[in-house]
Amino acid sequence: MIFRDVEDRDLVLSAQQGNVDAYNTLVSRWEKRVYNYLFRLSGSSEDAFDLSQEAFLKAYQSLRRLEDPGRFGGWLFRIAHNEAISLHRKARPEAELNESIYALPSQRMAPVEISLAVETALAKLSPDQREAVLLKVYQGFKFEEISEILGCPASTIKSRVYTGLEMLKELLAPVAGRREDRT
Repeated sequence: MIFRDVEDRDLVLSAQQGNVDAYNTLVSRWEKRVYNYLFRLSGSSEDAFDLSQEAFLKAYQSLRRLEDPGRFGGWLFRIAHNEAISLHRKARPEAELNESIYALPSQRMAPVEISLAVETALAKLSPDQREAVLLKVYQGFKFEEISEILGCPASTIKSRVYTGLEMLKELLAPVAGRREDRT
């Protein structure tokens, strides 16, 4: 993972100098992670695709202002997060930010029962907890990076993650018990 960070840093520095191929390599490395994150937030593959495209475009346009190339991933996810918020506000300008942006797809077919149970359990978390858990568990960001992405203290992020994980553990315990009974 250390080498990957160095490579990303070098690609960012090269892209900041105008090397479009370096930026395209960054997009290739990060596009699936950003798309999956946005899909879990929006619940729509079309919205996730559009949001991803917009996030990468804005990142490219602002790349020269990125002061620490080693923080590209967190910076990119902050842009993606802001794009998701903006889409929600455009769709419902009169409403406050609520849980609908974080709604998980209700009719998505899961290939295995456990995936369905996890999706259902994630949907029961508060939007703040769900997003913190998604960034920590599914995207692998450190607490400090999540703090930067979401714009709140690392202690708040830790609380959201640990509380969310504890709730998931409780919600999924019956599923785990059923699974163990079969073996």
